[in-house]
Amino acid sequence: MAGEDVAPAGRTGERAGGLALAAAIVAAGFIGSRLLGVVRTIVIAKVFGASPELDAYNVAFRVPDLIFQVLAGATLGSAFIPVFARTFEREGAQAAWLLAARVLNLVVVATALLCAAAFVAAPVLVPLLAPGLGDDIGRSAELTGKAVTLTRVMLASTLLFAASGMLTGMLNGRERFLAPALAPMLYNLGIIFGAAALGERWGVNGLAVGVVLGAAMHLGVQVPPLLAAGFRPRAVLGWSDPAVREVARLMGPRVIGLAAAQFNFVVTGFFASRVGASAISTVTYAWLLAGLPLALFGMALSTAVFPRLAGHAAREDLDELGRTVSRVLRLIMVLTVPAAIGLALLREPVVVLLLERGAFTRADSLLTAAALGWYCLGIVPQAGIEIHSRGFYALGDTRTPVALAVVAVAANLLMAALLWEPYGVRGLAFAVGAASWLEWLGLYALYLRRTGWQAAPELGALARVALAGAVMALPVALIAGLWRPGGMANALATVLLGATIGGAVYAAAALALGVDEARDLLGRAVRLARAR
Repeated sequence: MAGEDVAPAGRTGERAGGLALAAAIVAAGFIGSRLLGVVRTIVIAKVFGASPELDAYNVAFRVPDLIFQVLAGATLGSAFIPVFARTFEREGAQAAWLLAARVLNLVVVATALLCAAAFVAAPVLVPLLAPGLGDDIGRSAELTGKAVTLTRVMLASTLLFAASGMLTGMLNGRERFLAPALAPMLYNLGIIFGAAALGERWGVNGLAVGVVLGAAMHLGVQVPPLLAAGFRPRAVLGWSDPAVREVARLMGPRVIGLAAAQFNFVVTGFFASRVGASAISTVTYAWLLAGLPLALFGMALSTAVFPRLAGHAAREDLDELGRTVSRVLRLIMVLTVPAAIGLALLREPVVVLLLERGAFTRADSLLTAAALGWYCLGIVPQAGIEIHSRGFYALGDTRTPVALAVVAVAANLLMAALLWEPYGVRGLAFAVGAASWLEWLGLYALYLRRTGWQAAPELGALARVALAGAVMALPVALIAGLWRPGGMANALATVLLGATIGGAVYAAAALALGVDEARDLLGRAVRLARAR
C-alpha cells in the first residue's frame, strides 16, 4: 500500500479538523464519563467497601451486561455503522433511516426475548457464574439468592440499553457525538444516586435501582438529537431487506467475538468466587481503575474515528484508511503507554487516594492494588485492539477479530485455571493482561497482511514511545518506592509528585527521541495556554 501518498492540502486539513473535533467531543464525553465513573467507584467503595453483598451485586450485573454486549453491542460496534454509512452514501437518507428503524426494532425484540429467558433462568445462571459465592463465610444460599433478585431487577436496564445502543450507533454513524458522549455520564449519575441516596436504606438493591435509572437517562438524552437528525420510529421489521440481512451477517461473527470478550469477565468472576469473600469486588475495583486510561485514549479516539474508517472503506479508499489507522494508533500509544506505566508503579497510593474511606479498609486497598498492577499489563494491548479491530470492521471483516478474541479467551481460561489457587487475584489479573498481548499482536500482524500497510515507520515510532516510557519509569519507580502508607494527604502528594515528574521526564524523552505525536500534542497545549 502506498502509505506515503499525500492528499490535497485543503481536503486533508478539513478532514483533520473534523477528526480533531469529533475526537475532542468523544474524548470530553469519555473524560466526563470516566471521571464520574471514578466518583461512582469512590461512592460505592465508601458505602459498601469490598463486602460479600457487593460481590453478589457484581455477579448479578454480569448476566444483563452479557446480553446487552453480545446482542446490541455486536450490532452497534461492527455491523450496523458500516452498512448505515454505505446506505447513506449510495441510496440516500430515506433508505438509511428505514434501515435504522428495522434494525432497531429487531434488536429490541430479540433483547426482550433474551431478557425474559434470563429472568426465568436466573436461579440456574447465577450459581454457574459464581459457584463459590459466599462459601468460605457460610452465606452461599443467602448471597446467591440476593444475586438472583438483583439480576432480575437489572434486566430492565438491558432492554433500555438495547435501544439506547442503537441510537448511539445512528448518531455516531452521522458523526454526531455530543448526545452519545453525554449518555454515559447520565448513566453514572444514576448509579451514584443509587449508591449515595438509596444504598444506606436499601443496600445493594439501591445500586440495582440506580443502574435501571441510569439506563433510562442514557436512552432519553439521545432521543431528541436523533429525531432532529431525521430519524422517525416505524413499526417495521423488514427481515427481507438485503441491508438488514447484511447487518445480521456481519453481526454473526461479532456476536461470537463479544461473547468471547465477555467470557473473560465470566472466567475472572468464576475463579474469583473461589478465591474467597470480597475477591470478586476486589478484581472489579481494580479493573475499573485500569480501564480509565484505556477509555480516555484507546476507546475515545477509536470510537471517534470509526465512522470515518467506515466511510473510507465504503469509498474503497484503502490508502486513506491505512493512514488514518496508523495516525490514530500512534496517538493512542503516545498517551496510553505513560498512563499505564504510571498507574502500575503508583498503584498503591492511587488506590488509597481514591478508595480507602468509609467501608473500604486498608486490607481492601492492598488487595485491590495488587490486582491493579497486573491489570495494567493489559492496558496497552487493549488500546491497540480498539483501533485495529475497527480497521477490520470498517473493511467488513468481523471474522478475524473474532477468531483472535476466541484464542485470547482460551489463553485467559487456561492461565486463570492454573494461577487462581497459588496467586489469587494477582494471577487472575495477570491472565487477562497476558491474553490481551496475545490477541493484539496477532490482530496487528493479520491487519498488516490484510491491508499491505508498510509498518516499518509505524513500528519505529512505537519503539521510541516505549523507550520514552522506560525512561519515565525510573523516577516514578523511585518515588513509588519511597512511599509509605500514611493517610490521604501522603497518598495525594505521592501521586501528584509521581505524575508531575514522570510526565515531565516522559515529554522530554519523547521530544528528544523525535516522537512526532508528542511534539504535536505539546505544541497544541502551548497554543491553547497562550490563547487563554
